[in-house]
Amino acid sequence: MAETKIEWTVTQHTDGTVTPGYTFNPWIGCAKVSQGCANCYAESFAHRYGKAEWGPTAQRVRTSAANWRKPLVWNARAKKEGRRYKVFVASLADVFENNIQIVEWRLDLFDLIDATRNLDWLLLTKRPENVKTRVRDSWLAGYWPSNVWIGTSVENQEMADKRIPHLLTLPASVRFLSCEPLLGPLDLSPWLSCCPSCGASRKDSPYTSCGYCEAYPEARSISWVICGGESGPQARPMHENWARSLRDQCQAAGVPYFFKQWGQWLPTNQQRLDNWYNSGELMYAADKETAGHFIRLASKHAAGRTLDRREWNEMPKGGIAA
Repeated sequence: MAETKIEWTVTQHTDGTVTPGYTFNPWIGCAKVSQGCANCYAESFAHRYGKAEWGPTAQRVRTSAANWRKPLVWNARAKKEGRRYKVFVASLADVFENNIQIVEWRLDLFDLIDATRNLDWLLLTKRPENVKTRVRDSWLAGYWPSNVWIGTSVENQEMADKRIPHLLTLPASVRFLSCEPLLGPLDLSPWLSCCPSCGASRKDSPYTSCGYCEAYPEARSISWVICGGESGPQARPMHENWARSLRDQCQAAGVPYFFKQWGQWLPTNQQRLDNWYNSGELMYAADKETAGHFIRLASKHAAGRTLDRREWNEMPKGGIAA
């Protein structure tokens, strides 16, 4: 729970230097809520090391005081360097889970966020419908911290339709989607513009193109889309057209697109130029949506993260140092 290899937390600067990203887990433990949770890596990690159990009534485990002090060190370093660090929060939990065990811990987390204004805190949840009743009232009254980015996971169209409308009502400077593991094709076009009703341009301000815009001025657009396939022994393949479609939708709307990984399965049309991948396990997916040839590689690193022979590392701008 420190410097992380998660690609979308790393900042690559125009001068060629790199600012590392971090993960911070205030506590460990969660409960599965949708298909994206089926092969939860966090549950596997927790079971392997005896950290916590999964499920709505299982015990959540708060991390050590030493771990809670780490963001203060990162913040001091970021301030000294004049750069911002991204911190992915709760890779082994969900900050907005409806669980009485974490109520006080969540308030402690908000205090820590307030004390570390040189860090951009990335809060990713599968429960965006809970956010408004879990954050401080001041956040919703015009004082949402500029260093708090809020995102939700959308692994398929069902979850996009369910979760994105809740995300769009939150007044964060950055609202992002994690389409990982991507389990089917996604049409995000209704939400990549300002208004999910009339599709008013993201660049229009104020948003008064239709009655929905006027009635719900807090409705905002998506700031960033992260896409990735699933890794692990039970990984499900991601079709290249799903990732490609998301990229094209984002480019058309002017929304930054970040392609994180293929995961365990690589579409053969995305084959590596050196052809060494041929030692992997070949599979033909006959499912109507996933239909295609895939190769299972030893790791997500072997499959790589290039889509149509290039990396997509686009990121939004956000966060203002105090």
